[in-house]
Amino acid sequence: MHYTGTIYTTGKKFDSSLDRSTPFTFTLGVGEVIQGWDRGLMGMCVGEKRKLTIPSGLAYGDAGAGHEIKGGDTLVFQVELLDIEDKDL
Repeated sequence: MHYTGTIYTTGKKFDSSLDRSTPFTFTLGVGEVIQGWDRGLMGMCVGEKRKLTIPSGLAYGDAGAGHEIKGGDTLVFQVELLDIEDKDL
């Protein structure tokens, strides 16, 4: 998956897999990523793009994350699913 994350209120980019030229890999639905991703990415197809607007309660809450994401921030992610690896195969 490629993604770019921005702060909803300012539009400031805080992270992007595209800047690293390396897709982000994870297992969906097991808590490896924020709840907003676990919920918002369900049912995606390879090649599909989505825009996820994630309230702080489904992201980093009142704690925030790092220097860029403050407590209570709503996040916006532009995502593209590049591949699905089914571990059950």
